[in-house]
Amino acid sequence: MIPIAFLRQFRLGDYAIFDFAVSFLGFYLLAPLLSKLFLKIRVDIPHQNWLYLTLPIGIVSHLLTGKITPLTRDFIDLQGHYIVKIMIIGLLFLGLRGIKIIKKNKLNN
Repeated sequence: MIPIAFLRQFRLGDYAIFDFAVSFLGFYLLAPLLSKLFLKIRVDIPHQNWLYLTLPIGIVSHLLTGKITPLTRDFIDLQGHYIVKIMIIGLLFLGLRGIKIIKKNKLNN
């Protein structure tokens, strides 16, 4: 068995635990770099907010690329999966809550 297939066999319902772990680990490691990049365009995003935004960004990116995963499928399903929808919208709210636009004069100080 391929190692990635072995790791993805551990599931919580329809969702592979490995996929969540890699996504959150990736955003945890990239958060300092992403925050610095967004600071250059005068948007202050705390490192913690990137972790909250991991799943909403993942759903949007999967929709844009046309790769429908089980979580994406459950989120766009109009007939059910309300807990998934509430969770993703809650994470989106928590992720957007601490973002600040920096005025130009404060950036120079």
